[in-house]
Amino acid sequence: MTASPAAALSARAQDVSPEIVTDILTLVRQETSSHDLPGLAAGLDLLRELTVHRLGRPDHEQRHPGGACGDTLALTYTGTGAGHVALVGHYDTVWPAGTLAGWQRPEASDDGRDKLSGPGIFDMKTGLAQGIWALKLARESGAPVPAVTFLFNGDEEIGSPSSRPVIEEVARKADASLVLEPTAHGAVKTARKGSGIFRVTASGVEAHAGLAPQDGASAITALSEFVVAAAAVAAPGRGTTINTGLIEGGSATNVVAGQATASVDIRISSVAEQVRVDRELDAIEVSDPRVRIEIEHAWNRPPMTLNAASAPLLGLAREVAREQGRDGLPDAAVGGASDANFIAALGLPVLCGMGAVGDCAHARGEFIYPDTVPAQTALVAGLLGRLALPLRDRATAP
Repeated sequence: MTASPAAALSARAQDVSPEIVTDILTLVRQETSSHDLPGLAAGLDLLRELTVHRLGRPDHEQRHPGGACGDTLALTYTGTGAGHVALVGHYDTVWPAGTLAGWQRPEASDDGRDKLSGPGIFDMKTGLAQGIWALKLARESGAPVPAVTFLFNGDEEIGSPSSRPVIEEVARKADASLVLEPTAHGAVKTARKGSGIFRVTASGVEAHAGLAPQDGASAITALSEFVVAAAAVAAPGRGTTINTGLIEGGSATNVVAGQATASVDIRISSVAEQVRVDRELDAIEVSDPRVRIEIEHAWNRPPMTLNAASAPLLGLAREVAREQGRDGLPDAAVGGASDANFIAALGLPVLCGMGAVGDCAHARGEFIYPDTVPAQTALVAGLLGRLALPLRDRATAP
């Protein structure tokens, strides 16, 4: 009996799984800290080389300089169908250069499953390799495939300040976008919190701490009051968290501090909460009126929800998963933000979390389950095949 196309695709992904894992580890061995420009340049060159090795030279290529950030690379491969899909992923990691040398292999999981670990393997170099192989397998299947634009950016972990306009431009030209970020324990991510990093500056009056403390107005004391009041603005029940992660200030222990600053991480689940947080932080008063508080409201990513354009895309992914023998394809809302937030905010169809299955992002135990690599690669490959006909045309197709 001839295997169904879905079964054949899954079997092929299983056959080439060792090669996919080899590519994953090749990417992991090249460290790409968001703040290491030489490492980022070498990592992007390696990623391009790997893509060309597996898929051939792209039909269109553009490298966008990142300035103080890693460059962004767009590689477009012409399809045999009418659709156009963006596969989006970042190659930068949170890990400083040199981390790999001291990395320790994780223990096997409680159920005996193997793990592969390394800086950035989960977030998100596995997703990059799986995305490349997904297009390769979709092409080899002989079925029509859409045009695919790979968008590789090197500044996602620091907010995508350079790549955001490129991501939005590519997404607008595509019929759908798949973001190759890691899964939520196997679930695709359809909702993410919005995020902001606010810089708060307190400007006080310096004075000698022993001779004339009454003449001073402590910026550190005032900033401490602000931080406590800001924490009270959080509303975890509404999905709003506020964390002051960095504080700097003062000039000497015997000087009443004239200056102090804080960096505050804020996560929100709705635009309404964003408005409330802005308003309530601006309303905070400190006890010493001589201290001036200034807040830089730096919202980075808008909240992401399952918009009307993305719901059919999720339904299509679930159809593919069922055809490939998977027992459902759950979706999840998560606290972290990604470049999918930008795409969803434009009202465009996007699914996030199409990459690795594993855990411990941004932690020393970061790992993937290598036995999930074939299924995840086949899922993206199968979805690419279904997107050879654009989503907007599927509703009217006979």
